[in-house]
Amino acid sequence: MAGDGGWVVAPDGGRPYGRPCTHLDLLAGSDAPLPAGPAVCPECEARGWTWVRLRWCATCGHVGCCDSSRGTHAYDHHVLSGHPVVRSLAPDEDWAWCFTDEVFLVRRTENRLGQPGRTPR
Repeated sequence: MAGDGGWVVAPDGGRPYGRPCTHLDLLAGSDAPLPAGPAVCPECEARGWTWVRLRWCATCGHVGCCDSSRGTHAYDHHVLSGHPVVRSLAPDEDWAWCFTDEVFLVRRTENRLGQPGRTPR
């Protein structure tokens, strides 16, 4: 299942293979609008807390801390707003998560000829 922007649902050993994501279109063109400069979790920063990793809302651009952080502000934003998809802002991560469909999203791989390939299992 490919969406605009080349994102697909990743196989997840903990969930049945083949689960769809109905929100892939939110990631179309999501490379450009990521926050420039050092990103922070504003809710944690206001409380003087630290965070583990940051997540970016693909709907509105809100930045919140991950579920491993004290505040879990990315998830709280999803609950309050209904916005379904976040991308990781960690420089060593290139993935997204759909809270609504509960699926892990990765970029579609391409083979050597530049054609869409299968996502690794």
